[in-house]
Amino acid sequence: MLQVRSNSSRTSACIVHAAAPHRMRKTPSRLLVFKHFKSVLIWGYRGQLQNMSSQARGLHNFISELRNAKSKEDEKQRVDKELANIRKQFMPKGGKLNDDGSNPALNTYKRKKYVWKLVYIHILGYEVDFGHPEVLVLVRSSKYGEKNVGYTALSLLMRGDDPMMNSIRSDIVKDLTKPTAAGKSNAPPDAAQALAICAIANITGLELIQSMHMEVVQTMVAKSSSANVKKKAALCLLRLARTNPKLVTGKDFVTQIAQLLQDRHLGVLTSSMSLLYGLASQAPNEYESLIPYAVHILGMLVLKKACAREYLYYRTPSPWLQIKLLKFLQLYPHALAQAGDSSTSPETSPASGSAHISQLTNIISKILTETDVSDSINKSNADHAVLFEAVNLIICWGSTSQQALRDGAMKLLGKFISVREPNIRYLGLMTMAKLAQLEGSGESIKKHQATVLVSLKDADISVRRRALDLLFVMCDTDNAERIVDELVAHLVIADAAIREEMVLKIAILAEKYATDLRWYVDTILKLISISGDHVSDAIWHRVVQIVTNHPQGDLQAYTAATLLVAASPRRCHETTVRVAAYILGEFGFLIAERPGMSGEEQFRILHQHWTTADPATRAILVSSYAKLANLYEECRPLVAPVFAKSMNNVDVEIQQRSAEYAAMREAFSPEAVEDLLREMPPFEEKKQSALEQRLREKEGDDSAAVVKAARPSAAERKRAAQSAAARVAEETQSRPQTADEGPASPMRNGATGGSIPEFDRSQKVGIPKEVIPAMRKAFSNLCTSPSGVLFENSLLQVGVKHEYVGAQGRISVFFGNLSKAPLSHFRADVEERDHLKIQKQGTQGLLDSDENGGCTVAVRTQAKMLLSVEVVAPFDDAPAMRVSFVTEEGEYHEYPLRLPIVATCFMEPVTLEAGAFMQRWRSLEGQERECQEVVKAPPNGPEIDEEYMDRIASIITNGLKFGRCIGCDPTPWTVSGAATFRTAAKDMNGNNINVGCLVRVEANPQAGAFRVTTRTLHPLCSKAVKNVALVSIKLA
Repeated sequence: MLQVRSNSSRTSACIVHAAAPHRMRKTPSRLLVFKHFKSVLIWGYRGQLQNMSSQARGLHNFISELRNAKSKEDEKQRVDKELANIRKQFMPKGGKLNDDGSNPALNTYKRKKYVWKLVYIHILGYEVDFGHPEVLVLVRSSKYGEKNVGYTALSLLMRGDDPMMNSIRSDIVKDLTKPTAAGKSNAPPDAAQALAICAIANITGLELIQSMHMEVVQTMVAKSSSANVKKKAALCLLRLARTNPKLVTGKDFVTQIAQLLQDRHLGVLTSSMSLLYGLASQAPNEYESLIPYAVHILGMLVLKKACAREYLYYRTPSPWLQIKLLKFLQLYPHALAQAGDSSTSPETSPASGSAHISQLTNIISKILTETDVSDSINKSNADHAVLFEAVNLIICWGSTSQQALRDGAMKLLGKFISVREPNIRYLGLMTMAKLAQLEGSGESIKKHQATVLVSLKDADISVRRRALDLLFVMCDTDNAERIVDELVAHLVIADAAIREEMVLKIAILAEKYATDLRWYVDTILKLISISGDHVSDAIWHRVVQIVTNHPQGDLQAYTAATLLVAASPRRCHETTVRVAAYILGEFGFLIAERPGMSGEEQFRILHQHWTTADPATRAILVSSYAKLANLYEECRPLVAPVFAKSMNNVDVEIQQRSAEYAAMREAFSPEAVEDLLREMPPFEEKKQSALEQRLREKEGDDSAAVVKAARPSAAERKRAAQSAAARVAEETQSRPQTADEGPASPMRNGATGGSIPEFDRSQKVGIPKEVIPAMRKAFSNLCTSPSGVLFENSLLQVGVKHEYVGAQGRISVFFGNLSKAPLSHFRADVEERDHLKIQKQGTQGLLDSDENGGCTVAVRTQAKMLLSVEVVAPFDDAPAMRVSFVTEEGEYHEYPLRLPIVATCFMEPVTLEAGAFMQRWRSLEGQERECQEVVKAPPNGPEIDEEYMDRIASIITNGLKFGRCIGCDPTPWTVSGAATFRTAAKDMNGNNINVGCLVRVEANPQAGAFRVTTRTLHPLCSKAVKNVALVSIKLA
């Protein structure tokens, strides 16, 4: 009844397998075979070998000789000798056989003795291919003793496709359909029927099954059949139906099953329920009308205790039958919901009677309330087997079940997972994991979290696995960090047998419920450091995917810095080197300006692992080296010798990568090389991650952990929404659209046909006055946001996307044609400045210096310009950009715009303690270093309160890229920050020249005004920061 676990410490009694004779050479095994042969061999037959020792002394001596054989060779010699003797005895001396091939001179005693020997030799694993006629003679005999031996040998020695089976079929049917005793023996009247049914069930062969299953059905439902015959016939039919599922159809058979379920004999009911459950598992809808019968029988057993004495098991009424009934009801999880639906007619749902469902609810409630841990292990096992199936039925009902039933089940399971008996604790943990999947069970199951954590340290590994599953299922956003931390802590002392499963589930939980992805990265690095050998490639691949797909915030920079530190020791795990090499190759430039994290230092830390790395890791390192050399000139002399040496590597992958990267700069232009070695694009988001797929492969679709992993968490939905919003924003800025028309088509370069109109350059059209306020506001917004629309009117939309790292920036400008005609002679001219080094790329013709040049931007398409900038000195003004084009009517338009490239774009936040901030603030006093201005809050804006100040603080930290200095603000109406202005200029020692910057915003709520004060070492920086801060505060 209780589910059996594969635990070698609790193995049940051995069962001898006939197909493995070499296991029976030792004396104890031979004794088992002998006992098995005498009692279990003809299981299901009513006759026993009570007088075998006295009637067949030769058989007894033969078995004893085999038991005493000293080796397998001795045993085989004795078996071969006996087979030769039996073959000789089956052949008459005169050579004349009966028509059926049997020996007429062989008496009954010898025939039975030799057939028994053949059966015993067969179960030892030796081939027996003769003696079949003698078996058939015994089957046809009118004496029960001979018929018993014949049917036993028939079941073991012959198959359904044997040609001789056709000659015996009529005799089997005769024994099956006539409930009369054979001969003058003491055998009961149904003995021959029982023997025939057992033979049909054990003989293999599709033709025999198809030709005799109807006789089995008729015998099963016949009124004259005894209870013993009905039981055997039901089990026989189940065996036949499993061999050929199409043999029995529910439409034709459901009435006969209903007739059996009305039998009062519990043995018949138990066998009938085995048959019904087997058939209903294949076609549940065909047997749904039998639910009331199952509920009625279950009610008689549980509510009225109507059970014969011989079927009471430790005062529990027939627990086997109760379990079968509950398992059958689990096949119909919607029966309870249908009962509450008044619109469902009895014809369409015969099982949905409210009376039966009410009775079933009372039954389940009584099972839950009366089951307790008993001092008797056998009674406890029986009661708990019924209980767990009742809980499984509640789980199948799902949210349609009564809350009281779910609470009662949870309360009982909470008690069972704390008992000493490991079997009950195992089943309690497993069932609670299933119950936890129901909606509304989350809070109640969290009460048992401490108990489950204790079970995680159980001595039995199977209990630990179930505890791990339950922790996985009960995890949510509220308790994820605690559970993951507990699992990581336990991983240190966990057995190797469970470590891989723990690592996989910890990785899934950390990703699923991470509100801050930096915690997820830290958790995976802990897994690698604790149990790196069990961290599969799929886990660190997933880290790379998540970091690459989430550029928002500082996740990429944080991951790069953390992995650089993790890879710094000379001895670290191979997986750490792999993920560090990939991440630093992609995002190492984000931390290159930090102390001790330059490109050269990144190369040195990675290359120290080269000699101990395997080929797969070296291949990743080669690609990382190529990207570092592309970004940092100082790394190129370090990387070149590695490539030169690796071009002759025995590993083809390393050899090919090294050769291609070494020749890349000679074969392609610098721009092409930069494009080839640019960071990888975001990975495609799949519905099921590789980790979830791996978990499904290990545990199957029905596992509670698999079902839990497939449901997206709130954190995952939030991240997906953020990613979708970022994609929409990017598409919006790259595909201009109007209210009347849909989004623009993808960008196409060059002219698109049609004549170019003539125009007069002296009659130029500028920016309309009504657009200027919106344009200025858009510019101010873009100074503190990564992307947006810079300019838009009825003809043109200009979108900007810009990103900066240290002293370098990359700006993408999109020019979208919103008109209904092409725009010709389209040009964009960016002003050159001394403080900025600018490299420009764009659509062909867009950057032409010739006034008659330019490109043509077709309707609903775009032209694109890409700028790479590097700041070499402080500045306080944004570079200008002049956009010009000609409309279809010949109007020449020229729009002077400003690119949102301001000093705050090149800031790097610095976090200072209050004392350090005030010390630097006082040291920067002076008219040239300080810039201050008071600005009034917008007249129609909200009142200045703490929420308003939180927005100001967000502008300082996220918009101006200053680090918030906590503790140095005397009142809540003050916000202070510090940052470093990065430049690419070098001093005499070759170090980058940077400028420290401090800012303080003080609010006066009564006056509705702000005072912005900036102090830097360079007056232009002070002015630039003050200007951007003032504009941003006005827009807050």
